[in-house]
Amino acid sequence: MRPRLSSDSRRSAHRRRGGESESESAKGLFTRGFNSHLSARARSQYTGGVTTSEAKNVAGDAKNSPALQTLARVGFAVLGLLHLLIGAIAINIAVGSGGGKADQSGALGQLASNPAGSVILWVIVAGLFALGVWMLLSALLMPGSDPKRKWMNRISDVSKAIVYFAIGGTALTFALGGSADSSSSSSSASAQLLAAPGGVVLLTLVGAIVVVIGGYFIYKGASRAFTEELTVPAGKAGRATIAVGMTGYIAKGVSLMVVGILIIGAAITADPTKSSGLDGALKALAGLPFGVVILLAVGAGLIAYGAYCFVRARRARL
Repeated sequence: MRPRLSSDSRRSAHRRRGGESESESAKGLFTRGFNSHLSARARSQYTGGVTTSEAKNVAGDAKNSPALQTLARVGFAVLGLLHLLIGAIAINIAVGSGGGKADQSGALGQLASNPAGSVILWVIVAGLFALGVWMLLSALLMPGSDPKRKWMNRISDVSKAIVYFAIGGTALTFALGGSADSSSSSSSASAQLLAAPGGVVLLTLVGAIVVVIGGYFIYKGASRAFTEELTVPAGKAGRATIAVGMTGYIAKGVSLMVVGILIIGAAITADPTKSSGLDGALKALAGLPFGVVILLAVGAGLIAYGAYCFVRARRARL
């Protein structure tokens, strides 16, 4: 028969078991915390010692740096210059004075033939590449609590960055003494896409996307949504800013919609030469009934968009 323990003995044994339990619990907590620390440290070493928050801090510092912001504003200004030139070329085409290619390559070609063209082209390259980098950083650091809206804004900023890099690359070609033809590049890209499996569907989809983007530009101009991108000045300057912004966005939207329609036409007819970019779109407008009037209006609108870009270079919310 087992001896019966006294009440004091039982209390002492209970305390020993409780102490052992607490010790084991503390030991478990320490072990889990230590392992968690090791895991975090291992993840940090695996990613080069930089955490996500640290990477975002670095990106935020770069985005807010005075040097990058100044170059990004230069990027908006050179976009304005290019649109002024494209609008002027479109007007020359409308009145029958020739004018060359009414697109980015035509505008850059005109600058390259200028005595100071080389310097201007290098400024365009620096400004557009900086603006592209700034857009990518904006996409990475996109604020907001709605995940769907954040990703839509991210896609928009990344798309803009790609466009700026592409135009900057064309400007770099001219700055290095070469040449480029946006219309031929567009036709060549359409031909390659048509030759791919399902190319007709893919090219039609591309055209539809461009049409939608053009529609968005029209909406953005008509609704004055572009005013969220900059600090609108007060008084007459503010009214003038809104006027050129509305006119410019609508005109650019019309031209993009025509570009998209031409791409869809190239897909349906399997004729890539019909996808001739902005130059082909503006010249197609001239062939419509009252086309000269329409092209004059679009040309003036592109000039207005260029003026808006200069205002944005000064007053953009970066």
